[in-house]
Amino acid sequence: MKVPLRWLQSYVEIDTPPVELAHKLTLAGLETNGVDTIGDKWGNIFVGLVLSVEQHPNADRLALCNVDLGVDQCKVVCGAPNVRPGQRIAFARVGATLAHPDTGQLEELKAARIRGEMSHGMICSERELGLGNDHTGIRVLAEDAPIGMPLADYL
Repeated sequence: MKVPLRWLQSYVEIDTPPVELAHKLTLAGLETNGVDTIGDKWGNIFVGLVLSVEQHPNADRLALCNVDLGVDQCKVVCGAPNVRPGQRIAFARVGATLAHPDTGQLEELKAARIRGEMSHGMICSERELGLGNDHTGIRVLAEDAPIGMPLADYL
């Protein structure tokens, strides 16, 4: 069973680093198999705001999205059926390292031409972020998520 540190902190005050806490729990008879750190490999992944969503001119199931990242905007091609203007989302800039949806291997994101339109990043699903297996749509964040904040700091 995985137990989030924040869940434990809602019951007791914890000021011990996670790895040391796991060791102490094991010594106390509560076996731990390891510590997973969310976002430890997330460089170039930020909270973004979807400004607009338009139909891709050369594909029925793709959309062109403009995403605000606080300091600049990016235009991306997105195939998720649940992308909507006004959503706060997890956005990977070019150069970000993401899990490949089929192999799970980490790969560097590159700019790509998709059906004739340039995509300068990616709006991410839980699977691409390594947060779960859901890849039926993008991961939508809370409405108060700060635009431009690194996703690892937000989550």
